[in-house]
Amino acid sequence: MKRQEAWDLLCQYNQEDFHLHHAKCVEGTMRYFARTLGYQQEEEFWGIVGLLHDLDYEKFPDEHCIKSQELMRSAGVDERIVRATASHGWGHQVDIKPEHEMEKVLFAVDELTGLIGAAALMRPSKSVQDMELKSLKKKFKDKKFAAGCSREVIAKGAELLGWDLDKLLAETLAAMQDCEESCR
Repeated sequence: MKRQEAWDLLCQYNQEDFHLHHAKCVEGTMRYFARTLGYQQEEEFWGIVGLLHDLDYEKFPDEHCIKSQELMRSAGVDERIVRATASHGWGHQVDIKPEHEMEKVLFAVDELTGLIGAAALMRPSKSVQDMELKSLKKKFKDKKFAAGCSREVIAKGAELLGWDLDKLLAETLAAMQDCEESCR
């Protein structure tokens, strides 16, 4: 699947700017991790997984990670993408455990990109470019801030990757700084 095909599919089921922006942020973050974790040859694939991970969320929030599998299969999407995108709902929507490193990264960064994005909006610059890890850690610890972003899922994602939480926060912040322009 090419990126434009993935974008067109995403736009069939998502029209809200918020969801499209989130999809692009997760796409860029996944591309960054593909490059930095030694999967440069798979960067496009990782990006498409990030772009499509919430395909069903806007129209089918109660069937999230379940309906997406049906929608992707009916569109002829590669089964590896279907599985990878569904695995980010492990433990709360589906029983598909993230196994591949890419699936673990998606599981770990989905909620975290939302938290970082919310933290950026609170900054005078409205950007992640001048955000420091110390500031992000403070927002992470404040359970009232971006309360919809599950700290439990983020911590479980770090554990799945075998990373400490600080490493996940720092690497994801770096990823979002790297891709901020393409997320707009």
